Amino acid sequence: MSKTVADLLVTRLIDWGVDAIFGLPGDGVNGIFEALRTHQDKIRFIQVRHEEAAAFAACGYAKYTGRLGVCLATSGPGGIHLLNGLYDAKCDGQPVLAITGHTFHDLIGTHYQQDVDLDKLFIDVAAYNERVMGPAHVQNVVDEAIKTALARRTVAHITIPKDVQDWTSSDAEPSAANIPKHSGDIYAPACPSPPAELLQQAANVINEGKKIAILAGRGCLDARDELLQLAERVDGVIIKPLLGKAVVPDDSPFTTGGIGLLGTAPSQDAMKSCDTLIMLGTSFPYMEFYPKPGDARTVQVDIEPTRIGLRHPADVGLVGDCRDVLRELLPLLREKSDGSFLREAQDNMRDWNELLKIRGTRTDTPMKPQVVAYELNKLLRNDAIISTDSGTIATWAARYIQIRDGMQFSLSGTLATMANSLPYSIGAAIAYPQRQIICIVGDGGFTMLMGEVATLVKYNLPVKVIVFKNNVLGMIKWEQIVLEGNPQFGVELQPIDFAAYARACGAAGFTIEDPATAPAILREALEYDGPAVVQAVIDPYEPPLPGNVTVKQAVKFGEALLRGQKDRWDIIKTVAEDKIREVI
Repeated sequence: MSKTVADLLVTRLIDWGVDAIFGLPGDGVNGIFEALRTHQDKIRFIQVRHEEAAAFAACGYAKYTGRLGVCLATSGPGGIHLLNGLYDAKCDGQPVLAITGHTFHDLIGTHYQQDVDLDKLFIDVAAYNERVMGPAHVQNVVDEAIKTALARRTVAHITIPKDVQDWTSSDAEPSAANIPKHSGDIYAPACPSPPAELLQQAANVINEGKKIAILAGRGCLDARDELLQLAERVDGVIIKPLLGKAVVPDDSPFTTGGIGLLGTAPSQDAMKSCDTLIMLGTSFPYMEFYPKPGDARTVQVDIEPTRIGLRHPADVGLVGDCRDVLRELLPLLREKSDGSFLREAQDNMRDWNELLKIRGTRTDTPMKPQVVAYELNKLLRNDAIISTDSGTIATWAARYIQIRDGMQFSLSGTLATMANSLPYSIGAAIAYPQRQIICIVGDGGFTMLMGEVATLVKYNLPVKVIVFKNNVLGMIKWEQIVLEGNPQFGVELQPIDFAAYARACGAAGFTIEDPATAPAILREALEYDGPAVVQAVIDPYEPPLPGNVTVKQAVKFGEALLRGQKDRWDIIKTVAEDKIREVI
């Protein structure tokens, strides 16, 4: 029996080990949906409520599994909706395959309904981008798309006109040059290894250093043992950009936690005073948080050659997988005995953690956002997968969620888009149905794709969604005030009862307003058998202060208050109270 183009597509995906596709149906992909229906014993279709969520879910699936994420959308607007989530995958280096429909093959370019040339639209986001021309073309295109996505850790895109999806293998013979089954469903990863002389140069730089900071990003997520061996041998301080938050547990004596506006003061101090910087699998973009060029000699390890020296001048660049490179580098390193740089960082970290505890145990109302994150952290299992959104919410998650063995953590690192965390959690829950899945999101990001609560209910995914509700786009508000010196404008949100909304969708809904009730309500929500939404009503005047406030930031803050920030007295009162509590 002849197979349709759609059948050939789906069976080839199965050959590659794809077991889940996130998407939304539409008439531009009806042929593909029929093939999914007839193969549903081998591949699962997860219906979301918006195509953007499908792309985010595929990205989250890829991040947490290390495998290919796949999303599917119809022609025209369906494909357009995928783009933000696909850019998130591209920016964070995740292998995602996007499949879209197209209008009838002989009406393309004639202004027909949904005639959007998606293979042109996706040129920038997709490293591989091809239109399937017939049954003999499918296998070749699918194989090349998947190999490209995996090899380059990026997005690939396939689009198929709606009528072509129903063509059968008997409708068109392959060209004479297209030998049947010549393309194989095999991916051979590249494993570059730096030459011995470069490894020795890197070792020389590190051996000569006295104050060594290690900036360890997501490229070190599978190199924990080697990273800890490195830190122990050189008395190094491990500093973690957010995408690398899970590289080592937060209770490790070698780490000072995060970096940047969301990071810790001890990390900023270590970066500022180090004489040697080791960058491992990171492209942390905020260059103002690196040592000044010339202040620290730098060794950089990255799988991508073009990233060497991109953010900070590198004295030695080593191209390869961080785990493999570290295994070759470690025998060349001398053990250091001074330890003063590390001890200073550890002392600073003890003071920082005590400060976080003070802020996380406050009992005054309105409830502080730190209280919610502090109490949530105590209830997380060691197998938890935590996805957080962009905004002030990322600050509270970065500082208060303590990574322990077995945990995974991610967010939209480079694109920094809102609305990613709930779809990420869907992808995580599909991949790991037995693990604890936590979504930490602000009310602004949640409302963008809150329809996906219905997806949780539809598939009984026991995701726990913690919504920090302050009825304002908090990060934009504080950026307007602190970075620009302007009063807030256009950031206030119309309040929504998210607990009632969750119950309307069929999930459990909880509300926290009193910090005294936070531990019990969070525990009840996390123990609930099914999806649950917790709205935590928090103080809108609590600023996500950076680890170290600069003079320029303080001046801009003052300018905004003088220029008419409407809640200036409430803000001044909150900031003053924060500082007084830290002193006493």
